[in-house]
Amino acid sequence: MDLFDSDATAGRPPGGADLSPTTGHAPLAHRVRPTGLDEILGQDDLIGPGRPLRDSIEGDRIRSMILWGPPGSGKTTLARLIARLTRAQFIQFSAVLSGIKEIKEVMRSAEQYRRASGRRTILFVDEIHRFNRAQQDAFLPYVESGAITLIGATTENPSFEVNAALLSRCTVYTLGALSDGDLVTILGRAIASPRGVAAMRVKASEEDLLYIASLSGGDARRALNILELLASTVPAAGDGTRPVDPTPLARG
Repeated sequence: MDLFDSDATAGRPPGGADLSPTTGHAPLAHRVRPTGLDEILGQDDLIGPGRPLRDSIEGDRIRSMILWGPPGSGKTTLARLIARLTRAQFIQFSAVLSGIKEIKEVMRSAEQYRRASGRRTILFVDEIHRFNRAQQDAFLPYVESGAITLIGATTENPSFEVNAALLSRCTVYTLGALSDGDLVTILGRAIASPRGVAAMRVKASEEDLLYIASLSGGDARRALNILELLASTVPAAGDGTRPVDPTPLARG
């Protein structure tokens, strides 16, 4: 049984995610997520060659962690890549939509999965700071037992927003905002990628991409959303290309 088995597999927790590259009608930012650690930009201090976090991912020695960084810095992408590169079940959990009942149900299922398969569950909790103290405490026994490896993502300082008991069982990794140069590279990849907007034959100059980056505040998701908006609204030119012009956005 491996990561991409059906959810019908005995003992597997409900909600396991398909982490394969996404196409179709998903947002551009989701479709062009990096598929390997070397594709992640701007976080070399964390996952560059020889860095401890990268070594633990590649050696399948991941422990519970909190990823702290601004929006669009790659927290969710990194969590999903950890799941792809380790032999673990991945479940994404919403701190906005879930209560203690749902937490305990998923925790019990993860424990059953571990007994049945001998494998861990990575539980990714986006916006973990939105959980209250009681909700955060519900994770503790399962983190302690090893039934789950918790990866929490937050834009807020975890020293103030995550319970001390839970924080003491996690390593905090800080992600930085992406530079304009990083965003230009990401946008260029999206324009060229079959998973991106290559089929739309988007045409954008380096100056155009830098302008989009300057509007995005280091947030890759925002930059890709802008590109997707422009690509979907600009009419094709006579040669079939779509020359984007981001400058009117500043007046919008």
